[in-house]
Amino acid sequence: MTVDWLGFAYAATIAFGGFVGYKKKGSSMSLIAGLFFGTISAYGAYRITNDPSDIWISFAAASALAFVMGMRFKNSGKLMPAGFMTGLSLLMVVRLLIL
Repeated sequence: MTVDWLGFAYAATIAFGGFVGYKKKGSSMSLIAGLFFGTISAYGAYRITNDPSDIWISFAAASALAFVMGMRFKNSGKLMPAGFMTGLSLLMVVRLLIL
């Protein structure tokens, strides 16, 4: 059984990003979304650790985050955090598809 370290790192990055958004801008929505998607992604990484073919929870979370943050990046043009999270989420989607 191989631990999905990349999946757990992705989940931690999402949760940490939500926390940073809360601390820097006072955005409780960033905190809530970061913790929500971070938790779902961590659960998905746990599922992949137990069964490497069970990618659907992680795939759904990464796809949704890529879409939402992609729209924010398109509207704002800001690389941080929207562009960074879009790119990271797209990389995770690609990784899950080739897994």
